[in-house]
This record gives sequence, C-alpha cells and structure tokens, in this order.
Amino acid sequence: MRVALKFAYNGRNFSGYARQPGQRTVEQALLDILVHQGFFEDAKTSCFRTASRTDRGVSALGNVCAFDTMLSSREILGRLSKNTSELFLYGVHEVTSDFYPRHARQRQYRYYLLKQQLDVDMMLSAAELFTGEHNFQNFARIEPLKNPVRVLDNITVTETKEFFILDFYAQTFLWNQIRRIVSAIQKAGAGTLSLEEIRHALSHPEKKVDYQVAASEPLFLTDVTYDFSFEYIKDYKKKLLRFEKTIVSFFC
Repeated sequence: MRVALKFAYNGRNFSGYARQPGQRTVEQALLDILVHQGFFEDAKTSCFRTASRTDRGVSALGNVCAFDTMLSSREILGRLSKNTSELFLYGVHEVTSDFYPRHARQRQYRYYLLKQQLDVDMMLSAAELFTGEHNFQNFARIEPLKNPVRVLDNITVTETKEFFILDFYAQTFLWNQIRRIVSAIQKAGAGTLSLEEIRHALSHPEKKVDYQVAASEPLFLTDVTYDFSFEYIKDYKKKLLRFEKTIVSFFC
C-alpha cells in the first residue's frame, strides 16, 4: 500500500531539507523517524518521495511525502503522536501506487515580514503585478533547462501588530522565487523601487536586474494540496498553530 503523509518542521534547526553527507537535514530526520516507527525499512525500497524541498532555514506547516508501507493508514495515524518539537507528523491518506507528491494541485507559502515604515497600498499594488502568468527570470534563481514561466494564482497581504504577512498561491514555484518577490514588494513599500521598474523587469526578462533575496527564516511552506483530503490526528489545528507560533517567536 502507498500512503501520503502530511508533516511540519522547524527549518531553523536543520541544514536544509535534502539529505547531505555529514549534515543534519529535515529529510534524514524524517526518514529516521519513519524507519524507527516501523513505517518502512528504507527510503529506496519504499519509493520515498517528497512534494517540496525547501531551502535552508525555511520551515513547513504542510509538506507532504509518500511511501510504500505494509501498515494501514489507520495504523499509521495511531503512531503519529510520537513526534518531536522539530518535526510534527499529523495527517495521512491512502493513495494509488503511482502517486507522486510533487504533482500537487496547489502550493501555499507564507512570509512574515517584520513591521516597518512601509506603504501598504504600494505593497498591494506591487503584489498584484506578480499575479498571473509571467517569465520570472528576474525574480528567481533559474536552474539549467528550467522553464522560468510560472503562473502565480494569488498573493495576499495582511497586517498584524508585528508583521506584514504575505501569502502566496501557485501550483509550482521556482527556486528563490518567493524570497525575491518579497524583496521587491518590500522595496516598493519603502519607496526605493517603483511599480514601473517591477513591471519592466517582468515584461523584459532578457534585461537582467537583481532586487536581492529576502531572508529564508521567515518563510513557511504552509500547505500542499491535492484532489483528496487527509485524515488528521486529534486537535491537529491547535497543535499546528502552536508549532507555527513557536517558530515565528524567534524572529519577532
């Protein structure tokens, strides 16, 4: 049987997501837990795969992995209470044998931008420029043979006492795309980058510009969604909110 597992992690405590020799990573810590709890024997034979590989420092509230197992989804759900403060495993769903978690319906990210003297209307206007289909050559780190064209479904900006919270929605994102967009939106709010300059950078990707990259720690992968619903442990929403608040408190 193959299952999809939803999990969260504190990215500040790891040297990135993907397994690396001599480094403590999210993926290796997750595999250690899954093997220790008897979900499978090793990553290779279980066809272990992940929906999103986040950068160093980036946390997640709703990443997804998939693997083959001899356990039922009910048995797995019963073992998900054995979690740590760094990794929180809280949802499961039985999937088809060919399920590949990277093929998601949508990904959602959240960025906590510390409160500054920023023009919120300008930030909203800048965010609107990035929605829809664009060539993000100037707002991402483009890997070889990677198509820089992406569709950004929506960006919302909300304000709290300590933060401007930017939520991003799209099926796929490019490397550093969100952090580069956040940097541009912040500069627009501060008045150091005009809307016309952003518009020109999007419409003329062949003319290289660099508006820098925002810090990684305030970025969260909040959810990865599919055409099915997960079954969750009891009180997972409260526990997930507490998990998020604990991480956010480090950069207040």
